[in-house]
Amino acid sequence: MFRFRKGLDVITLFHSPTAPASMRVHSLLKQASAAAGETATEDQASDHTQQTKSSTQTQFELNVIEDAPTPDQLKSILEYVGANGAGKVVQGATSEKDAFAKWKKDNGSFQRPLTVDWNNGKFCVIYKTARGKLGFSFNNCNSRAAI
Repeated sequence: MFRFRKGLDVITLFHSPTAPASMRVHSLLKQASAAAGETATEDQASDHTQQTKSSTQTQFELNVIEDAPTPDQLKSILEYVGANGAGKVVQGATSEKDAFAKWKKDNGSFQRPLTVDWNNGKFCVIYKTARGKLGFSFNNCNSRAAI
């Protein structure tokens, strides 16, 4: 039976090269993408421990964007975040409607770094907490931690 081969999942990083957190996320994603794509060949040394370990990681295509998201992208991201998470995506937003209004007025209000796994409907955003620490939110589950 003939089957089409599924392409790689697309991971998009909405990136700000002037933000240290964004530079760190960019570096980590590049390393993860490279590690997931590594494979051992027969003519390499007999120790394939690293390649075997990394073969359990899912390969993905990394898409780095320095521009603001399109309206459709923002809509999808806000759906992934949920009703109470709009302020983590657009600074100061209290709802999806408010997020769009603030974003249209100033697309610089879009929080970066923000990473989206479009194929699996997941996201991760790093933001400043009220106390000035960095926090993150990911995967529709409102899991948070201050770092």
